Amino acid sequence: MAAPLVLLFVVSVSVRAALFRSSLAAWISDRVEVVSPLNSWKRVVEGLALLDLGISPYSGDVFHETPLILYLFHFLIDYAEITFMITDGITALALYLAMKDYNKQVFRKQKYALEAERYPPDALELIRTPSEMFYIPLKVAMFYLLNPFTILSCVAKSTCALNNTVIALFILSTIKGSALLSSIFLALATYQSIYPLTLFAPALLYLLQRLYIPVNLRRPSFWLFTLQFGSMFLGSLFILVCLSFFLLGSWDFLPSVYGFILSVPDLTPNIGLFWYFFAEMFEHFRLFFLCVFQINVFFYTIPLSIKLKEHPVFLIFIQMAVVSIFKSYPTVGDLSLYLAFLPAWSHLSRFLRNIFLVSCVLLACAVLFPVLWHLWIYAGSANSNFYYAITLLFSVAQILLVSDYFYAFLRREHHLCNGLHRKTKDGSEATLVLK
Repeated sequence: MAAPLVLLFVVSVSVRAALFRSSLAAWISDRVEVVSPLNSWKRVVEGLALLDLGISPYSGDVFHETPLILYLFHFLIDYAEITFMITDGITALALYLAMKDYNKQVFRKQKYALEAERYPPDALELIRTPSEMFYIPLKVAMFYLLNPFTILSCVAKSTCALNNTVIALFILSTIKGSALLSSIFLALATYQSIYPLTLFAPALLYLLQRLYIPVNLRRPSFWLFTLQFGSMFLGSLFILVCLSFFLLGSWDFLPSVYGFILSVPDLTPNIGLFWYFFAEMFEHFRLFFLCVFQINVFFYTIPLSIKLKEHPVFLIFIQMAVVSIFKSYPTVGDLSLYLAFLPAWSHLSRFLRNIFLVSCVLLACAVLFPVLWHLWIYAGSANSNFYYAITLLFSVAQILLVSDYFYAFLRREHHLCNGLHRKTKDGSEATLVLK
């Protein structure tokens, strides 16, 4: 597997290097689908210029990145292109290693279930085989590195790529069973954009299942381990916030970063659901609907955690998709991370219902985004309704994609427990209805 992985890295670096040197780089870095007011490279450069002049980068309304990112690029500004290519490589490698370890967990779980004869005889064809799963880690890395959305984010030098790297390292640490590293990387991701806080529940569930306790020791209670993991997470987050304060000497970054994410004052068009709605909103209704929109990101965490408590890795995938759809300033870089996990669920293909339609819609939307933007902004033959319509269609396609995989996953689990071919009382084949 080493040779294909090295070849994949060489190809991905070559594509990115060629685009960095092309005339398309400047155009890509200005696309509202690729960058947002939170992660635009031009705003990072502006923040660095203000810092060098001794002015607080957060004194105006330009820079909204975290202080640690600012000081990171203070030293790496001359190596930005290499830095973003390396971060993409680290993300792909972390996902590759995470999937390798996850495969081992799946095989171990299947082995115990088969030994206990938990699966009906006619459901054995749903069992995942080593040959089927051998290339999944490589496919996951390939889906990330060669995804056009990932490449566009890298060429635009969107700091979303750094957030993806932190989340990928969090996933790797969690699957490896390291509670300390998992809490640290989760704190880093939450410090960066708040929304990864929803990944706390699946990480906790996975670590509780993965925790190895010798038989002669007493198993710690759920609440005790939750308290320990929560304390490590909150402690790491507190240290990051305090470090930011000591670097800047003020708390100006709190309203400029987290207040900006939550209050959504910049209504620059993007691929999200916020900008058009709040541009048309009456001001006295704004706070109410702002709370409704923001709560929507976190609302699904508890019911999904209850339903998927035995499958925390799939829950991580669902949660990342929900965040990328409903966050206030999404970009295509957010999609690239959860789309990379699709090869891990290739065994669900027989139960998917709308995958071809959804794939075509996503592809059509990706093409129509720059077209409708040109018609609206430059040609003047369209208006914001055209662009928001394609934005809504893009979000609906993502929702259908995630819902389809959720349905397929639940249906496969049902067949594994109850058999693939259920019969009614009169001997005819039963129709499965999931409610």
